[in-house]
Amino acid sequence: MHRFANPARFLRLSAVIQPWAAGATVVLLVVGLYLSLFGSPPDYQQGDTVRIMYVHVPAAWMALFVYVNMAIAAAVGLVWKHPLADLFSKAAAPVGAGFTAVCLVTGSLWGAPMWGTWWVWDARLTSMLILFFLYLGYMALVNAFDDPERGVKAGNVLLLVGVVNIPIIKFSVDWWNTLHQPASVIRMGGPTIAGEMLVPLLVMAFAFTAYFVSVVLLRLKSEILARKIQTLRLNDAQGR
Repeated sequence: MHRFANPARFLRLSAVIQPWAAGATVVLLVVGLYLSLFGSPPDYQQGDTVRIMYVHVPAAWMALFVYVNMAIAAAVGLVWKHPLADLFSKAAAPVGAGFTAVCLVTGSLWGAPMWGTWWVWDARLTSMLILFFLYLGYMALVNAFDDPERGVKAGNVLLLVGVVNIPIIKFSVDWWNTLHQPASVIRMGGPTIAGEMLVPLLVMAFAFTAYFVSVVLLRLKSEILARKIQTLRLNDAQGR
């Protein structure tokens, strides 16, 4: 990974990847939405309400995926001082928070007709809400110090401490009795969901992943350019 520590080299690579990621986002999202809304059957119990799943579940997956990657980047930044690791976390945090918010909102919309309530303080929902607060806490913390380096280090520590919440979210439905249904896709015995529902679900998951890659690369580019501008201004001030 150190070969990509050079911002110029990384920018050249991202310039190649980003258009493809953006194009894949559009194509996969169009196909995924069509399959979700028109190409998949209604559930025998939930009816057409089950279609919320095609946004809710991929958003939940991405919320966990983004946070885990941010925690890995935090470890890399603290141990190996990789110059782009901290910038990646800053770029990814708002995207991850957005996925988490979508997960919580769509979960409430799904839960109201299925459970008869918009919210319940069970293990899965509560730990997911904690994840949302971890994202918000990280974004607030990295901008809370006059010295950016101190803010980044404090944010990295929060990411590493907060990663303990990820297995709690994943296994909460197995460890405790909750209203939330158990895993039906990522499980030891294989998916239990019907194929005509699994395909659009996976297409939407790939669409969300491509969106994440596309947006994070754009945000990373902005962070690198902002860092360069800050350095130039500092050098100019010192020169005067």
